[in-house]
Amino acid sequence: MTPIYKRVLLKLSGEALAGEKGTGIDFDIVERYCQPIKSLSEMGVEVAVVVGGGNFWRGRSSGKMDRVRADHMGMLATVINCLGIADTLESMGVEARVQTAVSMPQMAELYVTEKAVSHLKKGKVVIFGCGTGSPFFSTDTGAALRAVEIQADIMLKATMVDGVYSADPHKDPTAVKYDRITFKEVLDKGLQVMDGTAAALCMDNGLPILVFSLDDPDNIVKAVCGENVGTVVEN
Repeated sequence: MTPIYKRVLLKLSGEALAGEKGTGIDFDIVERYCQPIKSLSEMGVEVAVVVGGGNFWRGRSSGKMDRVRADHMGMLATVINCLGIADTLESMGVEARVQTAVSMPQMAELYVTEKAVSHLKKGKVVIFGCGTGSPFFSTDTGAALRAVEIQADIMLKATMVDGVYSADPHKDPTAVKYDRITFKEVLDKGLQVMDGTAAALCMDNGLPILVFSLDDPDNIVKAVCGENVGTVVEN
């Protein structure tokens, strides 16, 4: 297989790292997801990763807790996942760097676009933590922002569904899967691809998104090599 993209940003959900346990990190699962990242790196693809924190903390389900503080806890949860992914990659012989939007120099580098791009050009995988660094923004928006900033060719959104559908395929058996769809259609139809802020940011900056299933981790490599494994969202 031959990659069709030079620089990609992969968005992983935190829940995906928990496996069947539902919470925490299952490192056997993390290794399964890191293997295709290693393969891409060996192909010469520059890979950046953003991971959520839902396997540790779901701020929006925190009841009456202050939203700002709840989101700060979510940011810290993403850092735990970032460090776990970085350690797994390095144990596999892949150089990795964690950059966070909030300063924590004893654990990770502070995010600087130029430094992130420099790492990528040297073949290191860069893992971004803390979302945007501000409350009220999802890690989807954080992923879209970082992808635009590092000038990624595409954002890969790995989900539990094999693409974008006209309705929830788990609830509506008549739901139709799209091979390609525009951002305008996604926003107008209220399709649950990602939150509206993230979709609008990608649309405004001409950054395509490929939504695909993570059930088969090899889909990550297939997606970067142009195989039809999901839905492309574009202008």
